[in-house]
Amino acid sequence: MASNQETRPGIGAVAKDLGTGKIGLVMGEVGGKVQLRPLSGGLEWDAERDQVVPTKAREELSARLASVNERSRWGR
Repeated sequence: MASNQETRPGIGAVAKDLGTGKIGLVMGEVGGKVQLRPLSGGLEWDAERDQVVPTKAREELSARLASVNERSRWGR
């Protein structure tokens, strides 16, 4: 069985914060917290390390599509 460290998403990976249900890019890890940034850009948020998990392919695709749609609405 894989350890938690092996299954934890690394920097640059798309991950889900189970505490909020939000999906974002892993930007870093400091003091037991993981910093995630929305796929569409914006401010990072902190998530508890044990609440950050890799996304399923369907979740990532849905989040990326939502990000593209959001950017197109705002002309970015």
